[in-house]
Amino acid sequence: MGKLFLLFVLLPIIEISLLISVGEQIGGWNTVAIVVATAMIGSYLVRQQGISTLVHAQQKMQQGTIPGQEVAEGLLLVIAGVMLVTPGFVTDALGFLFCLPMTRPLIAKGLLAKLSVQVVNQAQGGFSGQPGQGFGQRPSSNDDIIEGEYERKDDQKPESERLNKPD
Repeated sequence: MGKLFLLFVLLPIIEISLLISVGEQIGGWNTVAIVVATAMIGSYLVRQQGISTLVHAQQKMQQGTIPGQEVAEGLLLVIAGVMLVTPGFVTDALGFLFCLPMTRPLIAKGLLAKLSVQVVNQAQGGFSGQPGQGFGQRPSSNDDIIEGEYERKDDQKPESERLNKPD
């Protein structure tokens, strides 16, 4: 709830007050020109970096490795694209951080590390719906385990119908 509040309420208020303040200092049209220029430069950078990231991901897949870093960087580029076309200086600064080739790999590594920790935590604690049994954990020894085999009968017709079927 707190992060959503920051994103949808406080960030626009900060952006509007900053745009007004800059507009008072350098003029309204100059402020608009800066916002449009950052959107154009940002969209060019996102496109360029997106193609580069896609090429790296394809190379890794051809080598038989999982392109986890590239997927995280691609996600950051999508977020950067949205932030860079959103009018405002704070969103532009964050968008450029997510887009630039010097900072994006570092942020992506941090994102991957955080996600892997969360996946491990989910695997270790109560994700299955049964109390006390986490996702991926074996049932305790006092649970009944029933093993067996089954055969699907609904798709099978009697052999006489299969053999006498006209084609």
